[in-house]
Amino acid sequence: MGDIQYAPLPVPPKEDPPEWLVELLKFFARLFEPLGRLMGGNWSWIEGLLAVLGVAGAMWILWTLFQRWQLARALTRPAEEHLVIDHAAALALLADADALAAAGRFDEAVHLLLQRSVHHIAAARPDWLSPSSTAREIGLIPGLPAAARQAFTLIAREVERSLYALRALAADDWQRARAAYAAFALEQVEGRKLGGAS
Repeated sequence: MGDIQYAPLPVPPKEDPPEWLVELLKFFARLFEPLGRLMGGNWSWIEGLLAVLGVAGAMWILWTLFQRWQLARALTRPAEEHLVIDHAAALALLADADALAAAGRFDEAVHLLLQRSVHHIAAARPDWLSPSSTAREIGLIPGLPAAARQAFTLIAREVERSLYALRALAADDWQRARAAYAAFALEQVEGRKLGGAS
């Protein structure tokens, strides 16, 4: 039907690619030729390597999920009445922190209280913590006794203010953090003086 069918368009003549493109393709061919031979001749070895990497990746994912499950279980556990902390370790910590505070290094003294408090909690209840636990997450663990949670939160807040707000801590900040730590770590020692070096 000549009224709706048109004559085919002439096919343009085939042009050779530009010389620079040909040279670039030859360069890549020479560059990847050894890799292609290696993969073509040792495909079973590459398959084994990929299988090992796949298994290692799956194990890492399972381990991460298991840690999160442990942390979620710890977060839903009811609060305990006591968190037993080694008395000698608490006294040694206060002595070290008092020495820093006596030298006017209040930021370091409070930071030391926070670090060792995390170690105390990890030693008493290792199932509560994971390597990625933050100070805020630790302070929200329901299993922590109220006194421990209150002290830990106060110390963590002072450290955050020092590190992130870039506000140097003063003697009053140190005394507050020290008193909070001693209140829960040494609560079994009656009449202990909570004041430290200023």
